[in-house]
Amino acid sequence: MARRSKKNDAPAEKTKSKKKDKAREDAENVEVDTRQPVVAVVMGSDSDFPVVAACIETLEEFDIPYEARVISAHRTPDKAHKFASTARLKGFRILIAAAGGAAHLAGVMASLTTLPVIGIPIQTPTLGGADSLYSTVQMPAGVPVATVAIGKAGATNAALLATEILALSDDSLHDRLQSFRAAMRRTVAQKNARLREKIASTS
Repeated sequence: MARRSKKNDAPAEKTKSKKKDKAREDAENVEVDTRQPVVAVVMGSDSDFPVVAACIETLEEFDIPYEARVISAHRTPDKAHKFASTARLKGFRILIAAAGGAAHLAGVMASLTTLPVIGIPIQTPTLGGADSLYSTVQMPAGVPVATVAIGKAGATNAALLATEILALSDDSLHDRLQSFRAAMRRTVAQKNARLREKIASTS
């Protein structure tokens, strides 16, 4: 294949240079969140992240500083124990734990801290997440885990529940929750209006 002349190469090289400069500028303009994380989001495997992403997105929507990491209750028990038992000392106020199958991560966390623990059951290909749900929710008396729904809806609700807990002592966060609920009401009203219009147009 014939090589293009240097004259034609120049614009391409200039474009590449501009793209690099733009990427460097964007990286420099990224604001680093230096606040102490108050919510820890832990998951048993990185394969849980597509579900847990809904939790993280909701925390970010409410501007809640968090830390996310992979910790397995079964494959890295020492790390799970150390993390949970020192979570309060590190400044965390709520732990959110997502796991699938024999989902003991939230229970292990709850057994080692008095911080509120919220469990997200992850859907599984074998039992559809029922195994994860039972493993997370069936805690013995004295060691509670606030368990939400299976999958992405549960992940979103885990973040919202954490937000509600934090809002007990944060009026600005409570105001954001109120605005969030109001937006949901408007969305439902809009859907109702569209439905009524659709029915009217077909009658």
